[in-house]
Amino acid sequence: MLVLPKGVRHIPHCLSTDAQRALVEDIRAVVAAAPLFTPTMPRTGKEMSVRMTNCGALGWVTDKERGYRYQPTHPVTGRPWPPIPEALLKLWAEFSGYPHPPEACLVNFYDDTAKMGLHQDRDEKDFDAPVLSVSLGDTCLFRIGETTRSGRTVSLKLDSGDVIVLGGAGRLCYHGVDRIYPATSALLKNGGRINLTLRRVTKP
Repeated sequence: MLVLPKGVRHIPHCLSTDAQRALVEDIRAVVAAAPLFTPTMPRTGKEMSVRMTNCGALGWVTDKERGYRYQPTHPVTGRPWPPIPEALLKLWAEFSGYPHPPEACLVNFYDDTAKMGLHQDRDEKDFDAPVLSVSLGDTCLFRIGETTRSGRTVSLKLDSGDVIVLGGAGRLCYHGVDRIYPATSALLKNGGRINLTLRRVTKP
């Protein structure tokens, strides 16, 4: 039996197929207002394999010049991010166990070859709030470890409609995406995976 690190919860099949379809439409509207862009790594300027955008009062961005950070505007258009869809706010209210709303929702799009290396979500000022992540589309192999990079890791598949919560002792666990399993979901017309990550950035 797979044992996840303390503070990490996996809620499989959290969203019904209809709820997933509705959420995809919400995200299409977000992307229409705040187009996907390709982020680059600090210092090296190497492009990440995912494309991303955000919704909420703040959005997470990264580039060679200024590194990892949150800002209230899209780095390409200069416009404010669109609001977080109501369906995601309801998920946060139900599963976060945190009394204040999220301020940022990072939208990552993975094509068949995209990955995400092991990392911590630690650019926020408030670690009391959890990180809540929603998977849509193709299945991925998700890896999660301990709070040190060299700690033990476990892997599990995240399917469309699954939710992961990193909170408490698991808030700063290293995690990443090792691979995408193409054509495992018919949710997205052209395939791929969308990951939505809700975060509280500032202290209330």
